[in-house]
Amino acid sequence: MAIRITTIRGLHVDIVVEEFDDRDAAGHLNAYVAIIYKQAKNSSSKTLIGRSRLPDAASEIRREIKSGGLQAFRRLAHV
Repeated sequence: MAIRITTIRGLHVDIVVEEFDDRDAAGHLNAYVAIIYKQAKNSSSKTLIGRSRLPDAASEIRREIKSGGLQAFRRLAHV
């Protein structure tokens, strides 16, 4: 079971994506879940934004923020 934590930094809030995946001996994906949080810069508390069972959710969110700029980040941050 692998756990990856990805932090996408913003001006006032950060988006934190925790990914958990389980693979068998051959390397095939058995289970995957990504939990997406909003975290204020001056606080250590996190607010749950959502969950995803689609593999590589963190890279998709990063790509959306990179292409959409602040609008994509605001859409995630105001949830």
